[in-house]
Amino acid sequence: MLVRIHPVTRKRWQRFRTMRRAWFSFCLLLLIFAVSLVSELLCNSKPLLLVYQGRSYFPFCKFYPEDTFTGNGLATRPDYRQLSRQKEFRQSGWILWAPVVNDPYRTVPAAEMEEYLRVFCRLTAVPKMVGISINQDFEVIRAVGLKALLEGEEPDWRKKKLQEFWKIPIELQRALEARFAAHQEQPRLEVLCPGKSGFPEMRFVLAPFEPASRQPRTLRMTLREPGEAFAGNRVWSFAPGRQIPNQAKKEFTALPEALQQKILALVEASTKGANPSEQEILLGGRLMKLSCERESVRFPFRPAPGHWFGLDDAGRDVFARILYGLRSSLSFGLILVFCAMSAGTLAGMLQGYLGGWVDITGQRLIEIWSALPFLYIMILMGSIYGPSFQLLIFCYAIFNWIGISYYMRAEMLRLRRLPFVEAARCLGLPGWKIAFRHILPNSLVPLITFFPFSLVGAIGSLAALDYLGFGLPPPTPSLGQLLQQAQSQRWAWWLTLYPSLTLFIIMLLGVFIGEGLRNAFDPRRQSRLE
Repeated sequence: MLVRIHPVTRKRWQRFRTMRRAWFSFCLLLLIFAVSLVSELLCNSKPLLLVYQGRSYFPFCKFYPEDTFTGNGLATRPDYRQLSRQKEFRQSGWILWAPVVNDPYRTVPAAEMEEYLRVFCRLTAVPKMVGISINQDFEVIRAVGLKALLEGEEPDWRKKKLQEFWKIPIELQRALEARFAAHQEQPRLEVLCPGKSGFPEMRFVLAPFEPASRQPRTLRMTLREPGEAFAGNRVWSFAPGRQIPNQAKKEFTALPEALQQKILALVEASTKGANPSEQEILLGGRLMKLSCERESVRFPFRPAPGHWFGLDDAGRDVFARILYGLRSSLSFGLILVFCAMSAGTLAGMLQGYLGGWVDITGQRLIEIWSALPFLYIMILMGSIYGPSFQLLIFCYAIFNWIGISYYMRAEMLRLRRLPFVEAARCLGLPGWKIAFRHILPNSLVPLITFFPFSLVGAIGSLAALDYLGFGLPPPTPSLGQLLQQAQSQRWAWWLTLYPSLTLFIIMLLGVFIGEGLRNAFDPRRQSRLE
């Protein structure tokens, strides 16, 4: 065997596999990373295989000019979707597409989403309005529209006071008295007054009043039905070709058959591009306003067939950007953790094994280095060299190794005085061989147990930098960049839900793996009293 596994390590690995939650998380995270590595084969707007005139092409991994398939002399990238619809191409070629025909950089044309636009139909009540004139004794002199408040019955309002129909609050009473006095300017006033004697609750509206030389004999008020007084307002959304709305189905089917047909006719007309229309209808003795309006294509766009996670603010498929962003995040985390642990292990070994002035000098230098502001250095390096994946790895790696060096230094200080190290020195083995062949294999427990947690931290750090705008350069797909869009487009729930859920799942799996490794490699399980 090229690699000899110690029996203790094999036993620890078997113990880790018995922890179902940790083992399942490990397998699932490994599967997600493997799928992200072949993202081009699963999610791509370029064909995987194209056969034309007896020749095979692989556009997903190689560029072919448009002239290759059309003979028009253009060296631009061909539109393979449009090419597949041409009659000449169908006769002498065929295309093998990826399971998801999208990529993270393609902007979906607005015309492509026209067939998925919904039609919103609104049925709203027309508020009832009443005009009343009163004299200084609050006696009703004139009333227009009271008949509509009592379902068509004209009340006897002549020579009756306003207080017989509604409860007049003290605020409204004082405002009316001030207007009859005509001494001071009065602002516009709206007061909600409960009804009496079968009259409904109404909102009294008084217009602004300016001082006058003569006191008015009458005052006119407008009574308006409050918007919350009628709960019959409904909004339905109809998908293309559907005769039943997406929500509030029971309310729609409870409507009269004639009204349902009228709504469906308006929806069909709006689907065909007719201008938004409004109609007034009578429903249950109440005047209602019926209006239909077709949804417009604007980005971000909600999830639709073919784009199950929706589109971002540039019209790019969110699922494709999450899938490709997972590869960037996981690759970044693995490379960063490997570099940080390698540098931290080397620094900790030198300090712990040599000790003395090397240890003291190294510790002071590390303390000085850790005091440098990482974010400022990141911004400075990005402004000089421009943001890139390699620059992120470099800037993170030169700071992220400090924590693991402390653990490795402590392990070296603990192990270098044990009998097996003294025996190796007595045998005349060189120091580097003792450190790498004997001490290092016995001090890998902190590296293994901290690896998943460091990976989770690296993925979260990359997402945070992308969110702040200091991460990967646009238009590189990343989870943090999608969350940054969600902050400015809060109504686009899919930009918040799917990237956040993906980031949560990845970090949760890493934490479960870390807990399992920590329990499996816990040395206290193998200790015993003697």
